[in-house]
Amino acid sequence: MSAAADDPARAAPPHPAKGVVPDDWPLVGHSRIVAAAPHRWHVQIMGDGPDLLLLHGAGASSHSWREVMPELAKRHRVIALDLPGHGFTRTGARGRSGLPAVALDVTALLAHLGAEPRLIVGHSAGSAVALQLARTMAAPPQGVVVINGALENFKGAAGWLFPIMAKALVLNPFAGLLLARGGASMTSVRNLVGSSGTELSEEGLRLYQRLISDRKHVEGTLAMMAAWSLEELTRALPEIEVPALFLHGTEDSAVPLAVAERAASAMPDARLLRLDGVGHIAHEEAPERVLEEIAGFAAALTRD
Repeated sequence: MSAAADDPARAAPPHPAKGVVPDDWPLVGHSRIVAAAPHRWHVQIMGDGPDLLLLHGAGASSHSWREVMPELAKRHRVIALDLPGHGFTRTGARGRSGLPAVALDVTALLAHLGAEPRLIVGHSAGSAVALQLARTMAAPPQGVVVINGALENFKGAAGWLFPIMAKALVLNPFAGLLLARGGASMTSVRNLVGSSGTELSEEGLRLYQRLISDRKHVEGTLAMMAAWSLEELTRALPEIEVPALFLHGTEDSAVPLAVAERAASAMPDARLLRLDGVGHIAHEEAPERVLEEIAGFAAALTRD
C-alpha cells in the first residue's frame, strides 16, 4: 500500500481555498482565493473551452450556481465569483460597492485571470453588472443572459434590489446585523426566500442560512444596496448592442416581469423568455430549464 493511501492528508490534499472556504461548501474543490486589487476574491473555476462568467445577485454568492455550473463546464471554462463583500470575497477598499466600481473591479479580476468571457450570465443585481461589463469592457462578450434582472430602482424604502435578504434587511438594516450575530433560523430564511416567490430545497435554504448568519456577508450586501444606482445603466440600454437573452420567472415577487419587459424592449438585440411557475431565484429553483435556455443561446452565438 502506498504512503499516500496510508496518509489521508496526502491522499486528499487541501483545496486551494483551505482556511477561507468551508470544506463542505458547494464545489469547493474548484475554489481559489485570488488577490486582484482592491479585493481578495473567492473564485470558482471549472471546465475548458470559451470563457463563461457567472455573476450572482446581492445577498447570494457563487454557491447559487452549483446546479448549473458543472453542466456548463462541459463546453466552457466557467468562472463564478463572489461579488465584493459577499460570500468569501473580502473587500479591500471602501466606497467600491456601486455598480461602476464593481464592474471595474470585476474587469481587473478577469484580466488577472487572463479571462475574456464570451458569455456573461447574471442573476438579479448580477445582471446589472453583466450589462455594465458589456458596455465597458474593451473586449465585450458575444452575449449576455439576464436572469430575473434587478434593473430598475424601485420606489419606496422597501427596496429595489431585494433578492435574498428581501424587504426586512432594506427596511431595517439592524435586523440583518442581529441575524448575523445570533444566527438566522431556518424559518426566517424560508420566509425571506419565499418572499421573492421562490421555493428552494432544504439544502438550498441551509446554504442561505449560513450566508445570512455571517455578519461580513450581511454587511457587504447592505453596502451594495446602499451604493447601488441604476439610472445610468437604464439610460444606456439602447446603446448595448450585444445579443441578450432575458429569462424571468413569472412568480417573481421581488422584481416584476414588467422590469424585464421594459429592459429587453430598450435593447437593440434582446428577447425575453418567461419561465412559468418560477420565482426570483430561477436558476436554483428550475436549473434544468435555465440550463436549456443558456445552452441554446450559447449555441446560437457560436453559429453566428
